[in-house]
Amino acid sequence: MKRYLTIFILLLITEIAIATFYFHSFIRGFLGDVLVIPLLYCFVQFFKRHNIITVTAWVLIFAFTVEIAQYFSLAEMLNIQNRFIKIIIGSHFDPWDLLAYTLGILPILLIEKFTPNGKN
Repeated sequence: MKRYLTIFILLLITEIAIATFYFHSFIRGFLGDVLVIPLLYCFVQFFKRHNIITVTAWVLIFAFTVEIAQYFSLAEMLNIQNRFIKIIIGSHFDPWDLLAYTLGILPILLIEKFTPNGKN
């Protein structure tokens, strides 16, 4: 479980750096979205180990749901004013984000498969 906390913290720092500092649009707009899937996965696995495929699927469903909410402008419909919540929900739909989220599964599966503690 400590391994998941460590990876979560490293990914969180990386995501904050990507969001805070100027990076190429590919890094900010795509790679950041790829990394959010392992970030969420490690967050869930830190609290209680679950089946790898189950957690990965739920994280992907969650990410897709947030993206679809962006398509329907959920933050605007709910008149959300809190800046932090607006950042979490997002403001615009991008179909490339769906691809990025899907690709975010790959590092999870590879790491879990090839690390000693990764087998479920």
